Amino acid sequence: MAQKNQVKKLFDRELIAKRLQKASIFQTASGPDNFIADLMINDLKDRLSTITRKFEKALLLAPHPDFFAQNIKSAEGPINFEYGLTLPSDAKGDVPFYDPARLDLPHNDYDLIVSLADLHMMDDVPGFFVQAQRYLRPDGLCVVAALGGDSLTELRQAWLNADVAHSGGAYARVAPFIDIRDGGALLQRGGFALPVTDLEHHVVRYGHPIALMEELRQFGASNPLLERPQNFVSRGLLTKVVEFYADQFTDEDGRCRATLDLLWLMGWTPHESQQKPLRPGSATKSLKDVLGDKSGEN
Repeated sequence: MAQKNQVKKLFDRELIAKRLQKASIFQTASGPDNFIADLMINDLKDRLSTITRKFEKALLLAPHPDFFAQNIKSAEGPINFEYGLTLPSDAKGDVPFYDPARLDLPHNDYDLIVSLADLHMMDDVPGFFVQAQRYLRPDGLCVVAALGGDSLTELRQAWLNADVAHSGGAYARVAPFIDIRDGGALLQRGGFALPVTDLEHHVVRYGHPIALMEELRQFGASNPLLERPQNFVSRGLLTKVVEFYADQFTDEDGRCRATLDLLWLMGWTPHESQQKPLRPGSATKSLKDVLGDKSGEN
């Protein structure tokens, strides 16, 4: 019997969990230092407010409890979310841990599952969507937000230039992100209908490139790849990274910029009530009929 293909592990999720445990920004209430969590939560509230359906059984998955805002509301009223951690945590509380690689949720009739800030560090993205779809009732909604697009492109370029100048080679320093053009296909591969993808573009500015690197480290996002360089970064290499970053991505006021693209993916579990695309050749009117025959006009 042929064995199933093994999913290649790209991310060191144990390391990410350890970094988050040490992160000082997660020891305080939500505020300016938790801008990614706040940004995603506020954006989620805006998106859910446009949906008239009332969600009675909802689950919010995130890598850290800071993403669990108690005041997430839809247009119909408050959504009583159940919460689940996607990385093991020593934080006090009764929030269960659900490994996104092997989801084992308590119910299979959710009408809403939300995943925040986790998809960009999953090894098997299509597999996660397949599993999530199984825990949703028919016509249930899955909403996912993650870093995507051109996020941290400036840092990626600075490391590439510095590595080439310092040692003549290139190394994996910044994790790859999902492109918006792939989002719909990922949802469809997971069994979802009516896929919607969107990219929220943000530019965050820092007083110094080191401030960006420190914030990424505290957020657990500094090089989460398994195949990352194991040797310590030398002072000379780090100096070159900072020089390249400051030279190419500093504004006139002296502050350096960093791209942060939030990728949003939404899909519904199939249901007979959903609108379906027309069968090819089934149209009753031609485009010529709709637009009118203008061949005789001057």
